Amino acid sequence: MTRPLPYPWLLAALGVLVAALFCVSLLVGPAGLGFFDSLAALLAGRGEAETLVMREIRAPRAVLGLMIGATLGLSGAALQGYLRNPLAEPGLLGVTGAASLGAVAAIYSGLSLIFPLALPLMALGGAGLASMLLIGLAGARGGALTLILAGVALSALCGALTALALNLSPNPFAATEIMFWMMGSLSDRSWTHVGLAAPFMLAGWAALGFAGRGLDALTLGEDAAASLGVRLDRLRLAVVLGAAASVGAATAVAGGIGFVGLVAPHLLRRAVGARPARLLPAAALGGAALLLAADIAVRLIAPERDLKLGVLTALVGAPFFLRLVLSTRRRLA
Repeated sequence: MTRPLPYPWLLAALGVLVAALFCVSLLVGPAGLGFFDSLAALLAGRGEAETLVMREIRAPRAVLGLMIGATLGLSGAALQGYLRNPLAEPGLLGVTGAASLGAVAAIYSGLSLIFPLALPLMALGGAGLASMLLIGLAGARGGALTLILAGVALSALCGALTALALNLSPNPFAATEIMFWMMGSLSDRSWTHVGLAAPFMLAGWAALGFAGRGLDALTLGEDAAASLGVRLDRLRLAVVLGAAASVGAATAVAGGIGFVGLVAPHLLRRAVGARPARLLPAAALGGAALLLAADIAVRLIAPERDLKLGVLTALVGAPFFLRLVLSTRRRLA
């Protein structure tokens, strides 16, 4: 049995992998630019059309891929640690569904045509409202089970309202736009989207990083964690608000992208010794690598058909999820 890499070496290896995939993401696309032409356009601004492609199309897409992947991996690791449930993932809280509902309302009402930023702004509003409802439903002393039930209820409600909007949409083009947006994509994103999402993601990362010590103590049980001085109410608040802010911002600018938050922590859990505080940064880097790789793949597999990123992550993640369910069942048998 091979020994896992020492923790600093693991983070360094993941960092190198993310940096390499980030560079590949900058260099891959339908424009057909050569390697040296791409570098000259990105670094020196050589060539008007090439510079536009590199700096205004590929660069924000690569940055968003890195940030959203890190957000999903980090949030998934934090939720799995807090809920002590290996099947937990960011969509469990209902924030993803609420952000999607906000975006659907912007498309359905036509506001996204009048003011393009209305779509991500209303999605962020939906995520913020969902986080407040989630905390209110869970209550001041609610445990992990209460939080899960509240999240499931919110997800079901938002899913039903989204389906209602699709069902009642008088404009077939709006319904089509809603469906394509919900599949998730990083194409046609700009620096405006990066600037809109970045503050919420950074605030969420800070809150989830603050929760690392408490998540380590929680592995011993709630009573043991409380005896070690961990404020369980503050820990829950940090995890819920951190995940809601960062995942809500990610959904607002990219649509629904699933399974990254489930897969990334599981791929790295054994390598960090199953310690949540160590898993958080590793899962963030792993999530960034997974999403960057998936975004590169959608540009290579079917560049002329605009394969949606969320579709590819679901196709890859669903078999992994089934394998995880079966292995968990065998372990509990």
